[in-house]
Amino acid sequence: MAAAVPEQPLLPESRWTDLDGPVHYLDFGGPADGPLLVCVHGLGGSALNWAAVGPTLAQTCRVVAPDLAGFGHTVGGGSRSTTVQANQRLLHRFLVEVAGTPAILVGNSMGGLISIRQAAQRHDTTAGLVLVDPALPPEPRALPDPRVMTVFAAFMVPVVGRRLVSRPRDEASAEKAAHDLMRLCCADPARVPDEVVELHRELAGQRLDYPDVDSELLTAAQSLFWVLADRRRFAAMQRAIDVPVLLLHGDRDRLINIGAARAAARANPHWQFEVAEGVGHVPQLEDPEWTIEKILGWLAAHPDAADVAAQARPSVRFRR
Repeated sequence: MAAAVPEQPLLPESRWTDLDGPVHYLDFGGPADGPLLVCVHGLGGSALNWAAVGPTLAQTCRVVAPDLAGFGHTVGGGSRSTTVQANQRLLHRFLVEVAGTPAILVGNSMGGLISIRQAAQRHDTTAGLVLVDPALPPEPRALPDPRVMTVFAAFMVPVVGRRLVSRPRDEASAEKAAHDLMRLCCADPARVPDEVVELHRELAGQRLDYPDVDSELLTAAQSLFWVLADRRRFAAMQRAIDVPVLLLHGDRDRLINIGAARAAARANPHWQFEVAEGVGHVPQLEDPEWTIEKILGWLAAHPDAADVAAQARPSVRFRR
């Protein structure tokens, strides 16, 4: 039976920490003895991407969600890069100094890729992985969505990419950008709770005042493509993961074709693989009940990982 999803997202108060600059995160709370879930959003997303599932997961788990550099309220710029590699380093510091380790990482899209890298390279920080439509190398035989292919190709040409991400900076364009993102990421945007859409629209309006958001997105996108291009290294990272993994994927994902997830599941038969039928790139927004049910069921089937994550604490070295 699927867990009950609150009729309205219970958005917690914003929190901030200083990791060589301000880092914003949402703390959904949860029981002190519950397993720690750290939710990592994708390209163009934010901590709000977990607003539809965070409150219910927090009934039994401790749930936090950071804004990566260049997204949400965590700005990039200066010495803070927005590449995949830099954001993995930021996630590592957030885990060690703020949230606690070892945690169960719940990563969507680019956040799934960053979570894979973290689990493969820093084994001591991760008790388990929940990958929600993670960014994966494309399956060669899968036909890419023409619209997505056009956008991805433009991102790789700096002049064209800058023109693509640049847009008028006003309330109307912010609202349009929020709705366009939902249409791109969801098979049926109408399934996303209205309150969640409104939270994303409000954030898009707030980000109008942030400098360099377009170039920061472009930098992140280009680094993502280069990481995925090294298929051999990516496969090695998957093999290096030594914790339980739950792989969730929508079968109507335009951005990361379901074929890529099926290939990852075949290459890693010890992973649990579940398909969200009729759902796009963000099941946690489009079908939160299904997503919650799968995560809680997987936690129940892996009590050792849940118990380890329940002991997660920030490093004594960094406690304030």
